[in-house]
Amino acid sequence: MDTRNSSIKGKAYEYACVLALQEIITPIRKIELERNESLRIARSRYEDDISDEERSEMLLSAKAGIETIIEMEPKIVEDGRDTLTVCLQPDSVAEQAGDIRDILVIRRNIKWEIGISVKHNHAALKHSRLSQNIDFGEKWFGVSCSQDYFDEIKPIFSKLADWKNNKKLWRDLDSKEDNVYVPLLTAFANEFRRLNDANDIVDDLIKYLLGSNGNDYYKIIHRRNFTTIMPFNLSGTLNQATATNQPKIYVPTISLPTKIIDLDFKDGFKNTLVLTMDNGWQISFRIHNASSRVEPSLKFDIQLIGQPADLFYIDREW
Repeated sequence: MDTRNSSIKGKAYEYACVLALQEIITPIRKIELERNESLRIARSRYEDDISDEERSEMLLSAKAGIETIIEMEPKIVEDGRDTLTVCLQPDSVAEQAGDIRDILVIRRNIKWEIGISVKHNHAALKHSRLSQNIDFGEKWFGVSCSQDYFDEIKPIFSKLADWKNNKKLWRDLDSKEDNVYVPLLTAFANEFRRLNDANDIVDDLIKYLLGSNGNDYYKIIHRRNFTTIMPFNLSGTLNQATATNQPKIYVPTISLPTKIIDLDFKDGFKNTLVLTMDNGWQISFRIHNASSRVEPSLKFDIQLIGQPADLFYIDREW
């Protein structure tokens, strides 16, 4: 799936989740949608840019996800005369503030809200870039990379820039793994270790990778024939009881990592690093070219591959 198509379907699925909230909650309490540009764009993607079959599947998927979240969050449907507000956040909130919650569900009179991160057919934590000018240390956890790092990666990206000027395609290159991926990931890993040795980066790294910015949230992932729901209860604000009802599904507070144990190549792979931390956390960093044409930047596909037992997920078929 190309990037534009993926973005269209992601926005359409956001609107499907809004419709699911509206359909489920309207018979129970008053609900209002915050009218903003994000809602307009998502509605347009859902109504104009996907097929009838995709709309039907997305709505079924969204209902399964929202119904499961309600089992964990009875305050959504608690008896009351106040209004439940649903707000779609602009993409700029994630880009500028690191808050990946796409949908906010708010009860202002009791000063309560939950956030939902919506994903269409992928569970990646981040798609971060590396380039000659990107200071990943500053961007990820607020500590600048060293000049040694930039000196080490400069020849790699200079080669990529030359190949771009010569209109090279990635498939034209001999051994891109050995000539590009391995030296770049080696430089990245060496700098990451240096920064970790000199600073306490774990908390900020987790906030960056999970996109929490200090906020707990639920993640809904649309997949073929089922929906995955993951609670990220990092600071214990999710799963609140009402005066009369306990949540039907218990969501524990997650045991966060406190130290980095290792960062090294995944066995048998030249394009993937694995970060191992305590409390059961493992995260993979797979580098890849986002285009068939050579560009002087590369993307990470960052995935959570090991997690503590209290970070769980639920799959709901539909």
